[in-house]
Amino acid sequence: MSNMPWWGYVILAGLAWGTYVPIIFYGGTELSPVGPTGRPVGVGGRLASILCVGVAYFFLAVLIPLALMSTRADAAAVWKTSGLVFASLAGVAGAVGAICVIFASKAAVDQALSDGVDPATYRVFIAPLIFALAPAVNTVLSLVWHPRPGDPWHFGFEVPGWKLPVGILLVAVGTFLVLMSKEDLEAAKGGPPKPAPVPSETVPPVR
Repeated sequence: MSNMPWWGYVILAGLAWGTYVPIIFYGGTELSPVGPTGRPVGVGGRLASILCVGVAYFFLAVLIPLALMSTRADAAAVWKTSGLVFASLAGVAGAVGAICVIFASKAAVDQALSDGVDPATYRVFIAPLIFALAPAVNTVLSLVWHPRPGDPWHFGFEVPGWKLPVGILLVAVGTFLVLMSKEDLEAAKGGPPKPAPVPSETVPPVR
């Protein structure tokens, strides 16, 4: 993979993150016990899906890096405390995000059932909102936090150009349109009006 161009990694990252939410939701559903109503109950399936994510992380983010670092001459690292701390914090942030996605799906379905609407009513909001919020948070953080080598606590506000407010507006509008299109689709599921019942024929009395 070292010969892959940068845009190839971008495509792979987008595919991975874009498919994560529906895949983890289905996996957690399959791992959940089924109640009398035929729907998953409890949080056991969600916790099991978190364990599966952790196992996948262990293989992809622990065993493979260790193998490469032990076999490649260009894979040596400098084990600085600041690097270890902040890289670990990044791992914590990623794990917390993954866990929140899992429980957001469960909570959305529970809320929909409590409100008496289709179970997918709120769940379809999750991915658009997450992927609209994440780049906005990333941009705002980059405006105030400017770490330097050996000095992670360097802060300062940089005045953004016109692209930032326009981008935030476009993200908000795009998210709104995604959610509204979902609402229109759900409303259309009602289908055409049912035909009026045909009155039953009156049988004449037998003489």
